[in-house]
Amino acid sequence: MRILVVSHGHPSFSLGGAEIASYNLHKGFQAKAELDTHYLARVGAPTPRHGGTALMSLRQRGGELLYYAEEYDHFLLSNRATDEIERDFVRVLRDLKPDVVHFHHFIGLGLECIFAVRDTLPDALIVVTFHEYLSICHHHGQMVKTGAFKLCYRASPSDCNACFPDISPARFLARETFIKGILNLADHFVSPSRFLAERYQQWGLSADRFSVIENGIDIAEVAPPRPLPEAESRRSRFAYFGQLTPYKGADVLLDAVTRIPDSVWGEDGVLLVYGGNLDRQPEAYKQKFADLVEAAGRRVRFCGAFQNHEMPNLMRSVDWVVMPSVWWENSPIVIQEAFFHGRPILSSNLGGMAEKITDEVDGLHFRSGSPEDLVDCMTRALSEPGLWERLRAGIKKPLSHVDCADQHLALYQRLIAERGVPAPANRDATPMIA
Repeated sequence: MRILVVSHGHPSFSLGGAEIASYNLHKGFQAKAELDTHYLARVGAPTPRHGGTALMSLRQRGGELLYYAEEYDHFLLSNRATDEIERDFVRVLRDLKPDVVHFHHFIGLGLECIFAVRDTLPDALIVVTFHEYLSICHHHGQMVKTGAFKLCYRASPSDCNACFPDISPARFLARETFIKGILNLADHFVSPSRFLAERYQQWGLSADRFSVIENGIDIAEVAPPRPLPEAESRRSRFAYFGQLTPYKGADVLLDAVTRIPDSVWGEDGVLLVYGGNLDRQPEAYKQKFADLVEAAGRRVRFCGAFQNHEMPNLMRSVDWVVMPSVWWENSPIVIQEAFFHGRPILSSNLGGMAEKITDEVDGLHFRSGSPEDLVDCMTRALSEPGLWERLRAGIKKPLSHVDCADQHLALYQRLIAERGVPAPANRDATPMIA
């Protein structure tokens, strides 16, 4: 079976969760001798383009291609450079002739790439994995109301117009019709969480065409528990991993840290903040963040942005991971990484976080956006005897990238069998397209 995994970014250039998830799936397929797997990832500025073709290669890695795309319409999730899709993307399809094309995203690439697969390879199995609500929500796929940071429970042309008054309900209806029309060319949809799958089903995609498969992780070494110095007897180190954006709720966490009494926080309490992109946020948020940092004082240590491969080493200094997001997260990779290393999580009681972190089993929930409720959770973490050990014991090992590939392969085989056509034969690897 020949598989083409398509992503909106390559981890060598962009370290988002969806990029890592798609690449881990590709690596999981590579571990299976009976599969011929290829990986195509979108790239754009500031990476320079090569000549007159959108195709670029990562020469240090076989089976991987880059596709340069910049003519992107964020409203329609559409690629204006359809001539390059018809010439260059279709060339990949015709040369590889994959049995399965699995889109892990189409941001930057454009929905037209799904149409190109169906048009060029009518018999190919097309699978689409959703990572957030971008197809449903024009507000960065967050499903959060503009201006007020209120959660959005449903999308409709009139509701979306209320968030974007400059865009008419008719245009939102046209957007929805266009996106659903292209998505329905796919054979099947995958969601890493039940919560996200249910949102898309409520939006109008068929429940029969959904499977829930968690993203797999590829981590070789488990970080042992932090050794406690003789002067310490409690697990008092918290860590935040993620972008410093309003949606991730780092400001809620900082606010909570400032409210914990000195008698509870003690001399050993510390919050380690690993994150970046604060400089790209609105001025009001940056000022709020700066004020909270000043108020927190020595309780907080800013450690800067981090690379995914650094996580095992960073976890060695961490007891608790805190996830204070204020939007409907799907399946943040931080959850799997923390659980892989045996770190309980304090998380908002929303979306995929509440689904994947079980309150009082492997972590604690607090009310989203409430620093007061988070104070209660952190106070328990600092003062309740045996809590860390009990929650750590409740953690289940997350899915590996190889096990994830096994589940996807079983899905492909089932879908192909249901079509009533012969299963794809094993094929030798095709040389990389020049």
